[in-house]
Amino acid sequence: MDMYLERQGQGEKLLFMHGAGGNSSSWFFQKEYLQRCSEVILIDLPGRGKSAGEGRRSIAEYVEITRSLIVDQALEECYLVGHSMGGLIAMSLAISHPDLVKGLVLIATGARLRVSPEILEWIMVNKERTVKMMMILMAFSKKAPSALVDGAVAEMMKAPAETIFGDFFACDRADIMEEVKKIEAPTLVICGQDDRLTPPAYSEYLNRVIRGSKLVSIPDAGHMVVLEKPEEVNRAIEAFVVRR
Repeated sequence: MDMYLERQGQGEKLLFMHGAGGNSSSWFFQKEYLQRCSEVILIDLPGRGKSAGEGRRSIAEYVEITRSLIVDQALEECYLVGHSMGGLIAMSLAISHPDLVKGLVLIATGARLRVSPEILEWIMVNKERTVKMMMILMAFSKKAPSALVDGAVAEMMKAPAETIFGDFFACDRADIMEEVKKIEAPTLVICGQDDRLTPPAYSEYLNRVIRGSKLVSIPDAGHMVVLEKPEEVNRAIEAFVVRR
């Protein structure tokens, strides 16, 4: 499969998994900081960014794509860093193929990511209206700069409506509430305290059921905490991975 992959830096391998409708550009601040102390590996899932093909409609399919990538690129024993849908993919992979995963960094995600019926209904009808509604009203803290929000809207608008719908459909249908208890990989959970898409309770559940996991809760940040509070996110990842 012809999928975009970018590798920068040396050290512990960190494979970054973006969220629904997103692409690898959402990890800009993490790449710039963490490539100084680790190997940062960015990918675009099919159907968006610099990857060709079509998006999928199940987390299981994205898990298999990620598994194949890890094996093909000899990335076994990597840390999976997943935001939102990317976190759900990362957890599912750690459950089904624990030998491939050295650790998990789960950001603004959950074991079940229910999606508003309005989003699923309208994304194919009026992509721009739906993306703006979701990103402006729900994805960021009210304290986030408008320019940051506008940039995130512009990035998601680059993805075809079919890809965005497929991602949200996949999230809405997935449920690993029980299976997530099987995760044994060292795990860091990060959430924004103002997150309205994946509320802090989702992260608190992961922290409660994944044995030995650590929770970092960041104030004045919403679902896009990786963009809103990059310094706090970067320091938490660095402390977890590099200074273990």
